Amino acid sequence: MSARGRLQPQFWWLLALALLLIGAGIGLRDPWPADEPRFALVAKQMVDSGEWLFPHRGNELYSDKPPMFMWMQAAASTLTGSWRIGFLLPSLLSGLLTLALVFDLSRRLHGRRVAWIAAATLLFTLHFTFQARTAQIDGTLLGIFTLAGYGLLRHLLLGPDWRWLWIGCFAAGIGTITKGVAFLALLLLPLALLGRRLGWQGLPPPRPFDGKRSLLALLAFVGAVSLWLLPMLLTVWRLDNPDYNAYAKDILFGQTASRYLEPTHHLKPAWYYLGVIASLWLPASFALLWAVPHWWRGWRRGQRPARVWLPLSFVVLIVFFFSLSGGKRDVYILPALPMLVLALAPLLPALLKRVAVQRTLFALALLLALLLTAGSLYAIYGEPAFAERLRSLRGLDPWHITLAMGLLGLVAVAVFRPRRGALALAGTLTGIWLIYGLWAYPVINDSRSARGVMEKAGALIGPDAELALLSWKEQNLLMADRPATVFGFLAPRADQELAAVAWLREKPANRWVLAQKLSLDTCFLIERATVVGEANRRRWFLVNADALREQCLPHSEEAKKRHKVAWH
Repeated sequence: MSARGRLQPQFWWLLALALLLIGAGIGLRDPWPADEPRFALVAKQMVDSGEWLFPHRGNELYSDKPPMFMWMQAAASTLTGSWRIGFLLPSLLSGLLTLALVFDLSRRLHGRRVAWIAAATLLFTLHFTFQARTAQIDGTLLGIFTLAGYGLLRHLLLGPDWRWLWIGCFAAGIGTITKGVAFLALLLLPLALLGRRLGWQGLPPPRPFDGKRSLLALLAFVGAVSLWLLPMLLTVWRLDNPDYNAYAKDILFGQTASRYLEPTHHLKPAWYYLGVIASLWLPASFALLWAVPHWWRGWRRGQRPARVWLPLSFVVLIVFFFSLSGGKRDVYILPALPMLVLALAPLLPALLKRVAVQRTLFALALLLALLLTAGSLYAIYGEPAFAERLRSLRGLDPWHITLAMGLLGLVAVAVFRPRRGALALAGTLTGIWLIYGLWAYPVINDSRSARGVMEKAGALIGPDAELALLSWKEQNLLMADRPATVFGFLAPRADQELAAVAWLREKPANRWVLAQKLSLDTCFLIERATVVGEANRRRWFLVNADALREQCLPHSEEAKKRHKVAWH
């Protein structure tokens, strides 16, 4: 049997395991805050309205992100006929693609045994699996970014391979209209040039500059970006509308350079990503305890293989780049994770033979299982009042779920013992992810997604009533059982309140407003409001015209004058 033939069972077993871990529970939940409802809502409005070029959130243009991810969600939901499946499908497919690319490149660079171990390490890394199970842009971006890196590394380490260079550049362009930072994948090219100067072994010898083929690589990147950017800019120029002009300015500058240089959200210290790597990148980052000294010794001896140092230097560059900005989120450095696994790959088989490594992985699995088990038992029997309060206020009773996770972990550690600590940890994590998807998803969905609140609101007002949302969240509009009126999302609260009052007065007998208490204090009598329920730590109320105050004092007198609302 050929080497390729022997690899196929390993590869397909890997994908089957990945599909089980990542896909378990798909279709059993709705989008959950903070980001999932926003993207799903934008995608749904694309399908409902037929407006695909300019994303909208409610009645306002949404300029925070390019539309590629929302296009994928809309297409997936249309093809599957289910929004519950479609909104998660791009992340699932991206996760599978990332694993396949890491497996294949590791095989080509280091052999099939290394490939299997490297891909499995990535699959069981906490950050990877979690993001592949969520409908955030970063989870989908990871697959596109990794494809770009794969194409460039095929060219730089196994080439020259101009076809894969073009594919990599095109993927980087697609990633850029998914989330702007994807252009960073192209930094592998100057890093390779630097590596030649530093004496990294294994890089193809320099060749005469091929202007035509290099130009095609540039055109591949620009062409991919232009698939959205060009028609968007042409339409903005043709319309010459202030709202669309503001949209173009914000998405091209405000959400890119300005957000990086002058962040206002997610402010973290410079060392923040070191904590992310040490915790969320387990167990892959655990190997760094042995890898870093090994790399240092090899560097001093002149052993500098490009197959290790090129992806490793890319990881360092990505972490450094995002550390320079004050605004930091753990997902920003996620594209560097597959590169770290590629750099670690040749060391992993030897590390797994070490008794100390196996015992440490066993201890990690045991600790995780004990924490879940003991914490759950304490919540159930030691603090029953807390558990009951959580159940009554949030509609949550998760402790039997976490207890099952812990007990299954204890079974895994009992079966595999310390000498097979890697399998004990893999078994523990497999149990956690399966229970999380198949059991926890349906149990906590109503509370996390606002489905329960919106269904109750629809039942209270009846099928023929009109519904409006005031100071709403994306999940409210997404989960509404009927077309709902909104008065803006980013618009000042005072403006929204005045518009809601005017809307109610037009048809007082058949109109209702759903809002948080904060938005009802100024213009409504809260004692005449109906409590609908609580979702995501927010309590929601229904009011109609009977709850209007005789005098409404909005937060802005200027807003009151602009709307010229008749109060009597």
